[in-house]
Amino acid sequence: MTSNSETRAGLTAGVAVAALMAVGSMTSVQLGAALATPTLESFGPMGTTWLRLAWAALLLALITRPTLFSYSRVQWRGAILLGAAMAGMTLCYFQAVIRIPLGLATAIDFLGPLGVAAFGMRRAWHAVWPVLALAGVVLLVHDGSDWTVDPVGALFALGAACGWAAYIVLMKRVGQVFEGLQGLTMSLLVAALVAAPWGLAENGGHIPLPVLGITIGLAILVPLLPYALEMMALRRMPTRAFGILMSAEPALGTLIGFVVLGQALSPAQLAGIALVVIASLGAVAGE
Repeated sequence: MTSNSETRAGLTAGVAVAALMAVGSMTSVQLGAALATPTLESFGPMGTTWLRLAWAALLLALITRPTLFSYSRVQWRGAILLGAAMAGMTLCYFQAVIRIPLGLATAIDFLGPLGVAAFGMRRAWHAVWPVLALAGVVLLVHDGSDWTVDPVGALFALGAACGWAAYIVLMKRVGQVFEGLQGLTMSLLVAALVAAPWGLAENGGHIPLPVLGITIGLAILVPLLPYALEMMALRRMPTRAFGILMSAEPALGTLIGFVVLGQALSPAQLAGIALVVIASLGAVAGE
């Protein structure tokens, strides 16, 4: 018979593994966003996003070999809704990135998982973690410089935030009704179909061969690897804790900008990173 202490230890280990998966996902997203900048500028955000989704769906389909005619109505509904959320989230996010600074776009985008975290609170004191995370994100954005924010870019970032909130809830549901990565495969196929008209319209259906090669690698960084990691993470932890943990993404983006691009960190940003890390650790440890 398994003791309560052993069961709790197993649950704690599962949450810790899920947290590592989430960190890996966020790191992949930020690296993918940074490395995609030249392609976004030359080929366009919609075309690049569509090709990334299409390549990710194709690569994962070759691995999982989904049985399209064996899924139930519940499974199809979950995959279609998640795929639509994926397409909307990524199209809006990369439209925002080309208009406003990456850190600001990611910070506004974080309002999505923050909303999920706040909605999922079970106890009053849990509110401390979203509040700390939000304070940290504010410090990350307001680093003492004056930014002229493109209102269209900010609206796209808000659209991405809504998509991200829906994505977190739907990803958990799809992960529960499908085995392995079958649900992710079907959702990515739907996302690629939804994004196709926008991507094709942006470039008149013309896709240069070099772009095809580049977007294969970009598709692995975003969305294939992070979506797979997040689906596995959400099977091991509540959406509330996952939503708060996602607050580390603006901090990771700032750190990656410092390490990879040599962008200096202000004292306010360092304090913001500290608050975000504390909030994320507190949310995970409280499960």
